Amino acid sequence: MELQNVFSTINKNCLLLNKIILTEIETFFHRVLGIGIQKVKIVSCFELDIYVESKVLYPLIFFINKHSLCQYKTLVDIICCDRLDKSHRFEIAYSLLSIYYNSRVKIICKINENDLLLSVGSLYRSANWSEREVFDFYGVYFFKNKDLRRILNDYGFKGFPLRKDFPVSGYIDAYYDDNQKRVCYKNLEVAQEYRYFNFEVK
Repeated sequence: MELQNVFSTINKNCLLLNKIILTEIETFFHRVLGIGIQKVKIVSCFELDIYVESKVLYPLIFFINKHSLCQYKTLVDIICCDRLDKSHRFEIAYSLLSIYYNSRVKIICKINENDLLLSVGSLYRSANWSEREVFDFYGVYFFKNKDLRRILNDYGFKGFPLRKDFPVSGYIDAYYDDNQKRVCYKNLEVAQEYRYFNFEVK
């Protein structure tokens, strides 16, 4: 029982220490990189969310990758979310990990449909795959990505399937023709009055 109390105390102290470190990092980001940073939020004792403008996204990621007090050397994932009813349609989140400091940070920015993001492939080798996925499913273009092409959909696929205005049934029907011994495509015709929706931007 005493051993359990000791471990519990150590755990609490570690969490408290990590909270203090993250608070210091939060203040540091506001002071050093104040321009373009909209909000810094401590999510948990091991994770920080930084909301930024798209124009400062690459400089910020470059900084926290190279700076000795950050060392976020691992890109875990790039996540995209389509918020069709908002003025900035897409929300992109870069999930980064610092193994040296045992902390995570999420860099979040909001962009419009026609905005470009600078590729972080020069900083993280794993970025190419994630950027191709986001491009394939949402149509977000990553400038200076050397291999930006479809990764899971067919090359001739029209549209971006995870956008909220994309119909669930799609636009093209794929089927296997036994006579031709190949996969064939035809335009999908759905006799529904409410297939297309008009969304008003709020």
